[in-house]
Amino acid sequence: MTQNSLFSKGMMATMLAQFFSAFGDNALFFAILAFIKNLHYPEWSQSVLQIGFVVPFILLSPFVGQFADSMSKGRVMMISNILKLLGAGSICLGINPFLGYILVGIGASAYSPAKYGILGELTTGDNLVKANGLIEASTIASILLGSVAGGYIADLNVTASLLACVLMFGCAVIANLFIPRLPAARSDIKWQFLSMLKDFIRTVKMLFINRQARFTLYGTSLFWGAGITLRFLLISWVPVVLGIVDNTTPTVLNAVVAVGIVVGAGLASKFISINNTLRCIPAGIMMGIVVIAFTLQSHMVSSYILLIMIGALGGFFLVPLNALIQKIGKEIIGAGSVIAVQNLSEYGAMMIMLGLYSLAVAAGVPIIAIGVGFGALFALVISLLWLGLKNNVKH
Repeated sequence: MTQNSLFSKGMMATMLAQFFSAFGDNALFFAILAFIKNLHYPEWSQSVLQIGFVVPFILLSPFVGQFADSMSKGRVMMISNILKLLGAGSICLGINPFLGYILVGIGASAYSPAKYGILGELTTGDNLVKANGLIEASTIASILLGSVAGGYIADLNVTASLLACVLMFGCAVIANLFIPRLPAARSDIKWQFLSMLKDFIRTVKMLFINRQARFTLYGTSLFWGAGITLRFLLISWVPVVLGIVDNTTPTVLNAVVAVGIVVGAGLASKFISINNTLRCIPAGIMMGIVVIAFTLQSHMVSSYILLIMIGALGGFFLVPLNALIQKIGKEIIGAGSVIAVQNLSEYGAMMIMLGLYSLAVAAGVPIIAIGVGFGALFALVISLLWLGLKNNVKH
């Protein structure tokens, strides 16, 4: 198999590393939720926990992309997974769970530009969309299994669930050893704070001047902002609507969304090429509408169906946009640096939506009203962006 093959040694090792790493990320989230629930933290602390994970993505975004482009991306992924391993291990040793999760967030912030940036180095052309479909399928499979395992094991023993996360991050580090040493994307990076900051600002300007890149950043940012809100919406929705208070049920519902994303990612890889990526936009609009429909459900079977639809529409919407930004990034300045800008945009959106969600919960807004509001907002904003994009094309 050639290096450009979808099933080369490099691609298979990357998918395995991503599977174990994302499994640990998602299992750890639900393990820590169970841990702080046992310690009787208030409900709003759950979203604060996620904010602690997100903050490093925002603060480190000017540097992690250049870090990813300055050396072999497989090595960057290994360093990042070691940080995640240390963060999870510190919680097992009695360190404050919020601090441990912040360390995991630091590792994840460095991992993301390398994970997506390496795809453009391992494959090209339409295979890049397919590679994104494979990496998203690997990611979602790990979310599916990690979320369920994290909640289920936590119901049995919280300490065991934390230790399982440490094991997964260890497996990710081992998988990273089999990723080939690719040349650094850039050799001109100066390891000086002001120089790196200026370089990052220049990359931001270059991206936002590009019409398609600008829309892609808005689209993926809205997706992940809505996705993180949906995760907490499910955690709060289950006891309110279904009357179930365990840790397993919300993780199963999150896993159902993950199944849908695998389906959507596969369909996107089959029906959308690198030259017509913007055909995915209607799926994003429909996703917001289906979120509204789901929030109004009160039966488990219909909820499962709608959650699969939400995931499928989301996967179909997200995968082509990720491929497009990687292609643009590789052509402009280096995929790692561009994906770091994407991370700043996406995690900034997450911070805003998590903040709004936390304020709504603290103010006592009914969970159903929160879900309807976020679904409507997502569909409306994607529609407005699409109209603006079409108008720009006409002119």
